[in-house]
Amino acid sequence: MSINTGDTAWVLVSSSLVMLMTPAIGLFYGGMVQQKNLLSTIMLSFITLLVVTLQWVVFGYVLCFGPDWHHIIGHLDLGLVSTAISAVSSYAPTIPQTAFMLFQMKFAVITPALITGAFAERVKFSAFVLFTLLWTSLVYDPIAHWVWGEGGWLRSLGALDFAGGTVVHISAGVAALAMSIVLRRQKRMIDGRFTPFSVPLTLFGAVLLWFGWFGFNGGSALAANEIAVQALVTTNVAAAASALTWMMLSRYKGKPSAVGTATGAVVGLVAITPACGYVDVFSAIAIGIIGAGVSFFSIKIAEKIGIDDALDVCACHGMAGTWGAIATGIFASKAINPAGDNGLLHGNAGLLYAQIVTAAVVWVFSFVLTYGIAKVVDMLIGFTVSREEQRVGLDISHYWDDLLEGESIESLN
Repeated sequence: MSINTGDTAWVLVSSSLVMLMTPAIGLFYGGMVQQKNLLSTIMLSFITLLVVTLQWVVFGYVLCFGPDWHHIIGHLDLGLVSTAISAVSSYAPTIPQTAFMLFQMKFAVITPALITGAFAERVKFSAFVLFTLLWTSLVYDPIAHWVWGEGGWLRSLGALDFAGGTVVHISAGVAALAMSIVLRRQKRMIDGRFTPFSVPLTLFGAVLLWFGWFGFNGGSALAANEIAVQALVTTNVAAAASALTWMMLSRYKGKPSAVGTATGAVVGLVAITPACGYVDVFSAIAIGIIGAGVSFFSIKIAEKIGIDDALDVCACHGMAGTWGAIATGIFASKAINPAGDNGLLHGNAGLLYAQIVTAAVVWVFSFVLTYGIAKVVDMLIGFTVSREEQRVGLDISHYWDDLLEGESIESLN
């Protein structure tokens, strides 16, 4: 099949939109931390763009999408990605393989950035760099191959994940839970009653995420076609339904908040991601509404049992992503996307089974591997900063000398 310029243009634009989502995560998280940790929180997201980009072009892409090796991982015999790229790929036969590689790179980049909300305000920058490299290589790449790679065992089982609800959001959300448990001994030091530093910044980050998500989900059609349009529509609808639901839930518990409403929109985007190209609009509304409830009450449960997930990454990404994966098994329809499958409501319980198994496998794999990687990094170089560094603030005490403007840290004490 020859290269289609329209498809190529759409995937390139989508790649740019998804790239925007990574700094948007930094802004979304940054608005919710203390002012003295704003820059460090944003930089945790920004550094993933640097580290994972290089990891991807050296070997990450081949691990995910190279020739299958025992249904577990891509074959590394092809070596560097520069020698692996041919004119087109069987994954996207109407665009250059380099465009497909670039698009998928942005998914790999944003996934560890999502995890950073779990340990905001307490992690060493150097430890996070090492963690990002190890986690992307040992957790993200195998999961991506299992679910998306030709020959991957979960793909062969029949699992569907249109745009990364399982590969990106479940893996990151579960990793956040594991990190919260590993770092439980080093809780965040919060001065007084915790309030977000900048609600407008968080809202701006949420709007940028919503905008970028059109590339995240719509671009996953890998063509400028009716499936891309369907993904865009269901994405927008689910986000709106979830945000309104979250607003009403928070109103019932007290007063609605801007941060809560923005969080609800992001949760709806997460929940619809695996299903966006397989379901109709009314299914998308249901997915968004239920996703908001799942995440809202997951946060309450996490607070009661003492999970120190700083910015509720597991509740918002892990739980909403899990619901989205299961919802795909319920609502998916071949009438919407013939390349997909019918779900439970359309007479096929087998897809629901495959989705539940896939979600469970990713939960276990991501949790166990993340826990082990975090323990190793903590043992080698220490994962968290000292209490004194937390008191001064990570922006100055641990990372960015340009903020001191000639002052020493001791002078701030």
